[in-house]
Amino acid sequence: MKYRKIALALSLALVLASIVLLMVRGLNFGIDFSGGILFQLEFDAPVTVAEVRSSLDKIGFGSPVIQSYSERGVLVRLKGDRESDQREILKSLRETLGVDFKVLRVEMVGPAVGSQLRKSATLATILALLAMLIYITFRFKFMFAVGAVIALMHDVIVTLGIFSLTFQEVSMPFIAGMLTLVGYSINDTIVIFDRVRENFKYLKDWGVVNLLNNSINQSLSRTINTSLTTLFPVLALFLWGGKAISDFSMALLVGIIVGTYSSIYIAGAVVVEWYLRSPGGSRKLQRR
Repeated sequence: MKYRKIALALSLALVLASIVLLMVRGLNFGIDFSGGILFQLEFDAPVTVAEVRSSLDKIGFGSPVIQSYSERGVLVRLKGDRESDQREILKSLRETLGVDFKVLRVEMVGPAVGSQLRKSATLATILALLAMLIYITFRFKFMFAVGAVIALMHDVIVTLGIFSLTFQEVSMPFIAGMLTLVGYSINDTIVIFDRVRENFKYLKDWGVVNLLNNSINQSLSRTINTSLTTLFPVLALFLWGGKAISDFSMALLVGIIVGTYSSIYIAGAVVVEWYLRSPGGSRKLQRR
């Protein structure tokens, strides 16, 4: 807690930077949200992203998102929601590239469906945060609930900012990863807050700063061990799990790191600042 103000300032800077990125750069919505057609193609010979883009430009499908996931594998995402568009795109690629390919996957989502999915995903996240706020208020104290939810909002916004910075695709697996992250992060925070509640009888002797410090340190080995044993398999999923689960695994990978940090520094710091700014808090409760 000695470094809580530095941590809060750092987190505020990260949150503001993430919000600016989201406003300026936005998110790379997958076809689940934006609507369009996704092709996963496996070519018989190596091709480059530039060659595929040049081929698509000739038929006027502007601004396609093209990603190479192997020497011969390419993901192509572009606007279009008709079966005739699919045929025209595949025909053009075969004619202009001069390389045959297999169509491993085709997904098509209309813009109306994509818009509804965006609203549903946002609503699901907000309801999860509200439910946690109510539960923690009932189980602990309101100030603990506020600290936990602020830490969760910090995790979600920073993770979104990193996805905006890297332009990683935001799809339904990403939403699943974000909701998993929310559950993981709050679990870590609750473990620390539960230890704070057990030590609350020492508040007058220790002061609120030492109360949080001792409680965090008493559960620190558990926090680190849990985070590392979760991080390693998620890292393996991200590196070798393939494109199909990369959005999910990256959301979890970033979330575990950010969530562990916020559980230690942000949630507890909010509780400390709440106490110290309450009437008489800085005089009666703080023992440095």
